[in-house]
Amino acid sequence: MLQNLREKLHGWPAIILFGALALLLASFGLIGYVSQQADTFVAKVGKHEISQRDYQDRMNALRRQATATQGANFDPSYFDKPEVKQQVLEALIKQQLLLQANDELGLKVTNAQLRDEIANDPNFQVDGKFNADTYTAILNNNGMTPQMYQDRVRSSLATSLLPNAITHSEVITSADVDRYVSLQTQKRDLRYVVLPRPALTDSTVSDKEIADWYAKHKSDFMTKERVSVNYIELSTDDVKADSTPDEDALRQRYEREKNRYQEPEQRLVSHILVSVPKNATPAQQKAALAKADSIYKQAESGVDFAKLAKKYSDDLGSKSDGGSLGWIERGVTNKAFEDALFSMKKGQISKPVLSPEGYHIIDLRGVRAGKVKPFSEVRDQLAKEMEQGDLERKYSELAGKLTDKVYADPSSLTPVAQELGLKVQHTDLFTREGTKQGIASNPKVVKAAFSDQVLVQGNTSDAIDLGSNHMVVVHVRKHEPSKLQPLDKVSGQIRADILAQRVAEAAKAQAAKLLAEVSKNQDMSKAVSGLGVAVQPLKGAERTQKGVPQKLLDEAFRMPHPSKNASSYASVDLGNGSYALVRLDAVHPGDPSKIPEAVRNMLRQRMAQAYATTETNAFIDVLRKNTKIETVKSRM
Repeated sequence: MLQNLREKLHGWPAIILFGALALLLASFGLIGYVSQQADTFVAKVGKHEISQRDYQDRMNALRRQATATQGANFDPSYFDKPEVKQQVLEALIKQQLLLQANDELGLKVTNAQLRDEIANDPNFQVDGKFNADTYTAILNNNGMTPQMYQDRVRSSLATSLLPNAITHSEVITSADVDRYVSLQTQKRDLRYVVLPRPALTDSTVSDKEIADWYAKHKSDFMTKERVSVNYIELSTDDVKADSTPDEDALRQRYEREKNRYQEPEQRLVSHILVSVPKNATPAQQKAALAKADSIYKQAESGVDFAKLAKKYSDDLGSKSDGGSLGWIERGVTNKAFEDALFSMKKGQISKPVLSPEGYHIIDLRGVRAGKVKPFSEVRDQLAKEMEQGDLERKYSELAGKLTDKVYADPSSLTPVAQELGLKVQHTDLFTREGTKQGIASNPKVVKAAFSDQVLVQGNTSDAIDLGSNHMVVVHVRKHEPSKLQPLDKVSGQIRADILAQRVAEAAKAQAAKLLAEVSKNQDMSKAVSGLGVAVQPLKGAERTQKGVPQKLLDEAFRMPHPSKNASSYASVDLGNGSYALVRLDAVHPGDPSKIPEAVRNMLRQRMAQAYATTETNAFIDVLRKNTKIETVKSRM
């Protein structure tokens, strides 16, 4: 049979058959390949794809930021929530919509703006000044090149161009501020009475009512699940350095790392920018160069450089300051500008230098030579660093051993602790809310304690990083599952709940009846005369003030203005079955003239920002409606 098959698969019929199969398989392969190539985005905004890498980079950046700000309280599971993932994706979509709008409107981030943003970042400063070594070191630690970081900062700044433009276009007049102040500082004359809770006419609760309530509200009578854990906690406090570093070791390290203590050369610079449009034509390029040459000749002839900058410079950030860029180090500006600047001598004015922004005329006003801090000045710092490094190394070794041994035997902490000379501690029982103090106050520890790995499988947790060379592993010690409390144990609580509900219903009915009466008769005192409570007058009530329930004030300021012939009335639910009646007699607008000018200016800025935010969101909504947007949640 096989031989017959071989014979039939020779010759031209076989060639046709295999050719057809090859085409079919190739087409399937091609379709699969194209499909894989096309379908990798998390979202597509117009023609721009937001890749999974873009999305993950943003998530990782947010995680790092949360870790830095929240420390040991940071809960990594927060970023696993679908609503949080969607918020992050929405932010990326909005960013892309704004970037596309920038292109259409001709808005762009200048190199000067980028330079200022980076130079003013406190993370890159030493003694209040930008430090290029610090800048490079931080980027290296985060796996980024200067170009990668500059692209990220430029993108971030670009998303604020349009909102800032809208903010600056907002005109908040004095009349707008007056209206706002008049409303916010408005006062109202009112009267109110807090109604007494009505007495129950029937306080009998039958066994059937209790049983029915119990059956309908079982979730209210469940005990909370609790757990206690054994744990081994490890930090640098648990290790000791070998010895104090000797002088030779300190000096050797100083020589190896001397560049860390190099204070770089700085140059005091002013410039005049003649911008060149993006995708400029040869004619535009030529015109810009001619203008820059003309300005350069004027500066060379002795015309005051600052005056020329104020008159001609297209750099809005420095123009008003005579073109001053302050003290600049290497690594801050673009290469063409930097090469020209650091080849100049003090007092020299450069010929036009072309950069991506346009042509620069550079005025070098001063030079600070770089210098190295002496060993004596940094010795104590080096000793502390070496000792800390030794502690961290020993901690890492011990943490590694602990992690490996727990992984090898997750059934108990005792053998691991004995072998490594560590102490096993334990907690009291705690719920999923954790505790206010101790190791169980950390959300990461609580999450691990109630995890399937620890609670169900009975294994030791993975190492839990608590930050700053601090870790813990936990193992379940005792577990109390959630369970329904028996009826006889909670019957007293149920009886109280039923009676409280009766009181609340009676109070609501009483308030409704009295509100109808006073609205008709316009006499609050008469309506409550038999209840043993007095009507409280309140002249000039403000939106918040002590001694008056806030819910009552909120309702009083929502009430419509009273007419000339009749007051306004309302009932207010104060909670817990308590109600009040409110009578509004008059409304007094606030007096804007009493507000200091400094406060008015602050209010004007806040109003402009609020209006701009509203208008920016509305503009983004328009962009969204006019842009095709696709999202694939499964790739998030």
